[in-house]
Amino acid sequence: MRDVVERAGHCAWQIHYHIVFPVKYRRGLLDDAVVKIIMMTAKAIEDRYDIEFEQIGCDEDHVHILCTAHPKIAPGQIVRVFKSITARELFKRKPDLKRDLWGGEFWTDGYYVATAGERADLGVVERHVKNPGKPKEELRQLELF
Repeated sequence: MRDVVERAGHCAWQIHYHIVFPVKYRRGLLDDAVVKIIMMTAKAIEDRYDIEFEQIGCDEDHVHILCTAHPKIAPGQIVRVFKSITARELFKRKPDLKRDLWGGEFWTDGYYVATAGERADLGVVERHVKNPGKPKEELRQLELF
């Protein structure tokens, strides 16, 4: 993760999403050739959308993504864009994949998403929200103000 606060017109953010989703039917189809297509497609997605893929890791049957995006972009939207564009590219470049998936979709419908922080863990933020009005030093440590 990068220790950078992103900025745009009227907001600043430091959001990192950990997203995981499997191949349809948990098929072990993520070989080196498929992973290469996914990585190249992810680079094209970055160029076109306000999404930065910090890390992408592929197991045989699922993908882990660590990414950041403007807060106006919901995690579900990141997943939708990534899944639809990568699946289209994979089926275009490796049409034999459809045979292994009975001609259907490449990715499952579901996904897992969590945020990963750099400034403070959940306990620190929870204590601050629970006890507002505490000394500004705590806020400065979090670099919220």
